[in-house]
Amino acid sequence: MESCCEENETLMAEKPLLEKTRKRVNDALEKMATFGVMTNMILYLVNEYHMEMAAASNILFLWTAANNFMPVLGAAIADSYLGRFYTIGLGSIAYVMGMVLLWLTALIAQARPPPCYQSSDSCSPPTFLQSMVLCSSLGLISVGAGGIRASSMAFGADQLENEDGKENSGVGESYFSWYYTLYMFAVLMGNTCVVYVQDNMGWKVGFAFPSVLMMFGTVSFFLASPFYVQVQTNTSSVTGLFQVLVASYRNRQFKLPSDATTNIIYYHENGPAPGVPSSKLRFLNKACIVRDPQKDVMPDGRARDPWSLCTIDQVEELKALLRVVPIWSSGMIMFVDLSQNSFPVLQASATNRRITSGFMIPAASLQIITTISTILWLGLKDSVLLPLASSNFMERPVNMSHKGEGMGYSHTFSRA
Repeated sequence: MESCCEENETLMAEKPLLEKTRKRVNDALEKMATFGVMTNMILYLVNEYHMEMAAASNILFLWTAANNFMPVLGAAIADSYLGRFYTIGLGSIAYVMGMVLLWLTALIAQARPPPCYQSSDSCSPPTFLQSMVLCSSLGLISVGAGGIRASSMAFGADQLENEDGKENSGVGESYFSWYYTLYMFAVLMGNTCVVYVQDNMGWKVGFAFPSVLMMFGTVSFFLASPFYVQVQTNTSSVTGLFQVLVASYRNRQFKLPSDATTNIIYYHENGPAPGVPSSKLRFLNKACIVRDPQKDVMPDGRARDPWSLCTIDQVEELKALLRVVPIWSSGMIMFVDLSQNSFPVLQASATNRRITSGFMIPAASLQIITTISTILWLGLKDSVLLPLASSNFMERPVNMSHKGEGMGYSHTFSRA
């Protein structure tokens, strides 16, 4: 009997490890494939598709913008309709399709312009069909990346919950730091291994390599599906945010008293109940005020018009989002600079990058300095800085992620 209990406990301890490991493998391989292809894509467009540098850069800018925008749509779909598991699964399939189609452009000669000859003064530009095939492959990759990136971090956090629905605090504290460490390590491998294969073995092998990696990650993700913790979908969080804005505007004529507890009933999910919203951004509190319980709230506790009456939780979620907008906006300039990574690759390709007679650093691999510094900073922060501050300077554990200090410091160093 005791051995049976011990065996069950062992399985319970091993199952989360399997869940998190296979989920991280899929996400890491996606990052490795994306950045390995994206970093060197400018050379593929200029050398194989005979595009001008400006035209090729514009395509990469639009592709980068699509990769960053699609996760917004993916998050809304995951929260409202499909759930995180199916969003990641469908995104992985779309990503594999895009990678295979991109690989076919290098494998099939008719899918790209003919090579240039020294006797010819000009090179043939890509035809409309060739451009459509290329853009379709990049579009499928963006759709797949949107589905994976939108839910991968939250889906990994779901696996940290125990059977009581509570998060394991010991693992959760370092989860996000190690997530980004794995993220940057995957970027490092993409900018070195994948780029090296593309430069030394050609584009056929160079695009086949990340395609196989992504196939392996997708298969491993679906094989571990019986072990995943899948959270059921609720109403869209994006819709709830707009409901708060509309309800606040509709109730704009209502004057809030100086004391939030003065003869006011605030709406909760299960009907009017004790509790008040925070005093910050008080104008949004008008969205959760119950004026007439008989008219505003149904007998089952739901609001008759969710666009006129919202819960306190909805109001606080919008406030939390608005509070981080200044931090988000501070990163715009940094990401504008990061999105222009095609020009350094072209500049590096014209330099002497040979270290020995048999090895030359790929032009796209020179950007790994930023990646290495990020990996070192994340490891140093969790392993040295925070424990040192907790033991010597503070009477309680220090965690910069609670109030955004880590993001603020990172932006400061990036500006410097």
